[in-house]
Amino acid sequence: MSKNILVAPLNWGLGHATRCIPIIRALQENGYTPILASDGVALEILRKEFPQLQSIALPSYHIEYPKNGMFFKLKMVANSPKMVGAILSEKKLINKIIKEYNISGIISDNRLGVHNKEIPSIFITHQLNVMTGNTTWLTSKMHQYIIKKYDKCWVPDVNTIPNLTGDLGHLSQKIKTIKYIGPLSRLHKKSLEKKYDLMVILSGPEPQRTFLEEKLIVELENYAGKIIFIKGKIEAKQIVETKNQITFYNYMNSEELENSFNESELILCRSGYTTVMDLAQLEKKAFFIPTPGQYEQEYLAKKYKEEGLVPYSTQDKFTAKELLQVDLYKGLKDFNTKIDWKSLFEILDKQK
Repeated sequence: MSKNILVAPLNWGLGHATRCIPIIRALQENGYTPILASDGVALEILRKEFPQLQSIALPSYHIEYPKNGMFFKLKMVANSPKMVGAILSEKKLINKIIKEYNISGIISDNRLGVHNKEIPSIFITHQLNVMTGNTTWLTSKMHQYIIKKYDKCWVPDVNTIPNLTGDLGHLSQKIKTIKYIGPLSRLHKKSLEKKYDLMVILSGPEPQRTFLEEKLIVELENYAGKIIFIKGKIEAKQIVETKNQITFYNYMNSEELENSFNESELILCRSGYTTVMDLAQLEKKAFFIPTPGQYEQEYLAKKYKEEGLVPYSTQDKFTAKELLQVDLYKGLKDFNTKIDWKSLFEILDKQK
């Protein structure tokens, strides 16, 4: 009899949900039955990708971005009571879900309340250190405390140099439950004819997603090349619009996105880690605009620029001319790591 495995990504932009897609597929291929759980756009995108699977709505963490990125930390502190309340509610709900759906194992991508002592529980994160400026030491210790509660922590990176996460995903003092599984991507490299000079792909929480969309539409109005512009808005119906040299999509499914990436010369996007893993898998050149105030994205953007891989600009200072820098950078490369899913899933068959 197939075991039911709860897969629960955090709803913070689209990245946590999309990097769970290859995990869900691998579970199916290895004889497990995934049951999906999240909230907001993260749940919607999983429902679109796997309409045949059961899905459950979890409490929202109430993650909100300020209009000014400088106030990101203050906004997070102000919202922390709501977040803690949601995590506690989530924890109680998970206990009910385990009984109701006969759950045999848990895979949580950064959802802190999705855990149970009675069944194998796996935590996925690329942030063993949580960057928050002068409070990084505190947020990192808190996150590491949570990680230790799980039977395994999967880090989607390699434990060698070079690597993709740098200080985010590597600790000086090891935690024995950590397993580096290699970068995760739902996309594959294909030899397709080039259709677009530039691909813009947006993601992340509001209102910063909208701010960047509005800015880029103006900046790229006179861009000398063909553009495909994916807004990252998960809606009931796909909408396609063309204006001059730009073709707009509100969203794409995985297959459409994979083809568009492979058909594009250059990618303009946030420096979120899931996007980084996709770019490395596809070996694409890119230009990054980190989300204002999000320390993790700012750290990664600076890291790749210093390593001569990908240039970046802050959101307020970006102009279309900045894209000319890309030719001076190497671009991200694939580590060619093959994930051993059968071995990773062995923990799900162990009795506690």
